[in-house]
Amino acid sequence: MFHISTRSESSHEDIRGLKYPAETGPHIATILGFPSIHSLPSFYHSVACGEIIGLAVAVSHFEPVRLYTRPEEVSLAQSLLSNTTRGSYDIEIIPFATNHLWVRDTGPVYVQGTTTTSKKQRVAIHFGFNEWGRKGVAEGWPRMTADQIQENHTFAKHVCLEGGALVSDGDGTLIVSESSIIGDKRNPGVSKDEIEDELRWILGVKKIIWFAGFQDLDITDVHADAEVQFIRPGVIVVSRPHASAQKEWHEVYQQVMNVLRGEIDARGRQFEIHTIDEPDPELILTSGLGYKEDPATNYVNFYYVNGGVILPKFGDEEMDRRALETMQKLHPDRIVKQVHVNALPLTGGVIHCATQPVIDVR
Repeated sequence: MFHISTRSESSHEDIRGLKYPAETGPHIATILGFPSIHSLPSFYHSVACGEIIGLAVAVSHFEPVRLYTRPEEVSLAQSLLSNTTRGSYDIEIIPFATNHLWVRDTGPVYVQGTTTTSKKQRVAIHFGFNEWGRKGVAEGWPRMTADQIQENHTFAKHVCLEGGALVSDGDGTLIVSESSIIGDKRNPGVSKDEIEDELRWILGVKKIIWFAGFQDLDITDVHADAEVQFIRPGVIVVSRPHASAQKEWHEVYQQVMNVLRGEIDARGRQFEIHTIDEPDPELILTSGLGYKEDPATNYVNFYYVNGGVILPKFGDEEMDRRALETMQKLHPDRIVKQVHVNALPLTGGVIHCATQPVIDVR
């Protein structure tokens, strides 16, 4: 099941407790992944590369960025970066054999110790990434070789769970979907109780709130971070699907709302719930990429940086504006910056999916 990484940044042998901190806490850096031609169709690849570079630049205004890039694509990443910005930025391009840009799922999840001697230790957890339950390849998408799949697996290994499946308040409460964790595609033969025991230990959570989700509704089997995020403990934003979304997404929204309305968090607080409406997917500025049915167009897939929030912008001017206003109201002490994304939602995710924080435990 879940295992501490052997590549931890510090020894874990003396750690008797672990904690998955809130993303609103300080970071020393953000991890990003440069898209590989092996993992995206050619008609999406170049636009996705530009969007990741744009995201890297936006994040670097708040904190350093570590951009992991296949060695043969380093020159492309450097060229795009040079052409995108002439100002200063703190972006390190790191040669590394990985393929997916979705480092929230393929990358390590960082936790910290909780004891007097361990609270300044940062530990990387490997959740054994297995291509989102070994999903098949859609028509028009490249088929990766066994070696390339193994490259993805080495970024975070040993359990079938992805970072995007975890939504934590950093104060003992975790929100997850059953469809993305339980079952033969991720953890065959492992019960819900056993999974909860492992999550409580390795993430230091006290209460786990489940909603059902749907397997095979999307490639992730409905990751929680596409539906809900914590603003702070006790305060949550939930994504409300556009009227044109398929009915299952509306059912997921109702699942989440019904669960949260009937629950309290690990500290006994009732949830203060805010909703953010999704944009009209037909108004996405596709830049010639074409329209994909059921793109990932949710604003709650945003990302916290030091002193700021990086929020997606899709091209529906009215809904983009409303999302920005809502997020600014909820974050009066942070700078909310929107970053336009086009290829990312058409290929399965948004900003939170493409980022991974390296927590600061100093």
